[in-house]
Amino acid sequence: TSDPLTQFACVLSALIHDVDHTGVPNTQLVLENERMASYYNGRSVAEQNSVDVAWDLLMQDEFATLRSTIYASDDDFRRFRQLVVNSVMATDIMDKELKALRNARWDRAFSEAAQAADDDARATVNRKATIVIEHLIQASDVAHTMQHWHIYRKWNAKLFEEMYKAYVEGRAEKNPADFWYKGEIGFFDFYIIPLAKKLKECGVFGVSSKEYLNYAERNRKEWEMRGQEVVSELIENVNKIYQSQLAKVGIEVEALEAPQGLQGAIPTNITIDAGQIT
Repeated sequence: TSDPLTQFACVLSALIHDVDHTGVPNTQLVLENERMASYYNGRSVAEQNSVDVAWDLLMQDEFATLRSTIYASDDDFRRFRQLVVNSVMATDIMDKELKALRNARWDRAFSEAAQAADDDARATVNRKATIVIEHLIQASDVAHTMQHWHIYRKWNAKLFEEMYKAYVEGRAEKNPADFWYKGEIGFFDFYIIPLAKKLKECGVFGVSSKEYLNYAERNRKEWEMRGQEVVSELIENVNKIYQSQLAKVGIEVEALEAPQGLQGAIPTNITIDAGQIT
């Protein structure tokens, strides 16, 4: 789309979609924060909170000029707000109901039968634009998986560290080392590669669409071959980080063998206060 309001809504949504994220999934946020869970009805808690935090900031007096540049009427305001909300909500990929609705909208927008039955050409274009924007934001959320292997490795490691931190703080039930290798393969097969194929199908990235799909498929293949080695390195790295940090506060950690035959050691029998690790 050439509409500046829509373009800026996409950029803003990509920037704010993880604002105030605490490093744990929505299921854990619901358990930890009864007030937040109640306020957002237990649905897409982190995503709705990100929108609210960012929106409250945008509404401050110091950004009045920026707001008047973004939208000039009540209709534009409502459209901008809806675009931002819908886009950020699209990053909640664990909500099965929302996922089913997005898939249905995609099928309706791009299936030949549905397009032939729709007499309103403008409505068809708007429907396509809306669902494509949602998938663009999803792609921005996992962009590292569709880039060079070294970029993928960098951000994959950061996510592993984040999830392991939650685990040792007692904010996650599962040790990520237990499922990281197989989990990534499933993530590529059932989410990343289908998403890349959709973006290629709709042509939103032009010739680059094929490049993103190729990177996703190559990273998946590379992970299948080298993933267990990578997980061993990740385990070794977090082990060093937490051995060092926990030693500073006087907590002894017993190094255990990594699961599933992976090399390296990881502490799995410690419980600490969240404030002890900085």
